[in-house]
Amino acid sequence: MSITVDIDKRSGFCAGVIAAITTAEKYLETSEEKCLFSLGSIVHNEEELSRLESKGLITIDGEDLDEMVSAEGKTLLIRAHGEPPKTYTRAEELGFQVIDCTCPVVLLLQKSIREAYLRLHRDGVEGQILIYGKEGHAEVLGLLGQVGGDAVVYENEEHLNRLIAEGKIRLSGPIEVFSQTTKRPSEYARTSEVLARAMATAADDTVAHMLTLGVLHVHDTICAQVATRFKNLSDFALAHDVIIFVSGKTSSNGRVLCELCKSVNIRTYHISTIEELKREWFGKDDKVGVCGATSTPKWLLEQVAQKIANL
Repeated sequence: MSITVDIDKRSGFCAGVIAAITTAEKYLETSEEKCLFSLGSIVHNEEELSRLESKGLITIDGEDLDEMVSAEGKTLLIRAHGEPPKTYTRAEELGFQVIDCTCPVVLLLQKSIREAYLRLHRDGVEGQILIYGKEGHAEVLGLLGQVGGDAVVYENEEHLNRLIAEGKIRLSGPIEVFSQTTKRPSEYARTSEVLARAMATAADDTVAHMLTLGVLHVHDTICAQVATRFKNLSDFALAHDVIIFVSGKTSSNGRVLCELCKSVNIRTYHISTIEELKREWFGKDDKVGVCGATSTPKWLLEQVAQKIANL
């Protein structure tokens, strides 16, 4: 017997990331300038970023954009996470040609939040928008920008309870809740239930009746591809002795999915590069599973699997 290695077939780039990277590569191959600016990391994976940078991709941030004087003749790529409206205005002011690679799922979510905001402020109604997501995350910042920042972001159940206790959430409603597209569905459902119970308690009513009144509307905005991956990845982690989870350390989706693996398989190890692999993690007859986030390239998963097989 010896170590056997499997790669999770469902791991790797999501459709939005694939589209953004493909667009960037095509531009860099065909453009005479051989240079493309990306606002923020096109993918949260250091290895893939290095590969794209070698082709001419230049990553800048919001501060760089603010400090620029002119970008006439230059091209700016908007990554799959999306951006607030002010970013497009600033890019136009600078003279950038914009390639918008915002994921269609994120675009739909941005549109839904704008429409909800109009509903909640029509005829003097003082409604509130809540966003379940990571504070400071690029996608969440883009969502906040759709409503001029007039929304409350919460990261988990503890954070939500604290915001309720501090009176920052108006429990009398109406409230419309949206989730960052890459969050864990079960946690979104749990926090939504916490909010519903808090609203019912405040109104001295039942949750069921509160929901029929329409004072709370929880939108299903988690990407279907991401949601399916949670169940499949849990099964994959259970089916192996050791899990090697590969993703960039800055990947929000990577941290969430790695935690999921670790919750069902304690022998889960998070790495970014093949150099981080350690021989002592493996027994001689272990069945090893290699998987990753929506920002992990297939070629990196294959490199990791080959390195383990060669141990």
